[in-house]
Amino acid sequence: MEKKSKVLIIGATGRLGFHLAKFSIENFHPTFVLIRDSSFCDPNKQDKIQSLSTAGATLLKGSLEDEKSLFEAVKQVDVVICSIPSKQVLDQKLLIRIIKQAGCIKRFIPSEFGADPDRTQISGMDNNFYSRRSEIRRLIEAEGIPYTYICCNLFMTYLLPCLVQPGLKTPPRDKVTIFGDGNTKGVFVKDVDVAAFTISALDDPHTLNKVLYLRPPGNVYSMNELVETWESKIGKKLEKIYVPGEELLKQIKETPYPDNMELIFIYSIFVKGDHTYFDIESSGGMDGTQLYPHLKYTTISEHLDTLL
Repeated sequence: MEKKSKVLIIGATGRLGFHLAKFSIENFHPTFVLIRDSSFCDPNKQDKIQSLSTAGATLLKGSLEDEKSLFEAVKQVDVVICSIPSKQVLDQKLLIRIIKQAGCIKRFIPSEFGADPDRTQISGMDNNFYSRRSEIRRLIEAEGIPYTYICCNLFMTYLLPCLVQPGLKTPPRDKVTIFGDGNTKGVFVKDVDVAAFTISALDDPHTLNKVLYLRPPGNVYSMNELVETWESKIGKKLEKIYVPGEELLKQIKETPYPDNMELIFIYSIFVKGDHTYFDIESSGGMDGTQLYPHLKYTTISEHLDTLL
């Protein structure tokens, strides 16, 4: 059996990070997780930490702010995966410096796990949400650190549970707002499936210094298709209200930050088409579902069944 890379996961007590650690262990990678001191006392995180330890993960105390613990952790592994929350992406700067200094890392997978920040068409209106990720990419590339960027677009836990209806918690059963013309497609992937694709990619030479895009068939839907699928599941037609792109832009400008971020993402995805306007192959990226056809994943239709 080929030797499996030793993997360090930062952010393992988060939803995605926990799945990444579990899949890493299940795929026989010696798995290390960096845990803050405070997390050991956090009742919301204790069960996850215990579960990972029982499964075989090596627990390391430390944080992205603690240079010494970070260096000691990085020196023990071949691959580093970071899955910290979006608002903290710039906290990876010290980690990048440490990876460069350690000189032993064969692959770094930074915290992205969304739309491709270099291909979004909403610069200037997203409060630097994507430019911060691009800044981290440029830093990694400038340091010559081997990388894989994972672009899974949207997690199924975001916007899909309300059928892309800001302000709602569950899908509508009477009337629905459709943004744009309703034909532009977005991509939703379940976080556990994102973790499975990520772990499959970390030792794969095809994904070295590449962007891995996840657009699984069955997970790429327009708003019209989402509504139609939901209507067929509840056996009822919904009243449709169409909001053109210009009207959505007006709503974004009139809504203060950060309350307008949901509307900005909807504009990016379902008006500008930031998930799907470009071809993966000609962009120089890799298609996760073509590379790993054996991986099973939850489709949008299957997820909508859980919301009935």
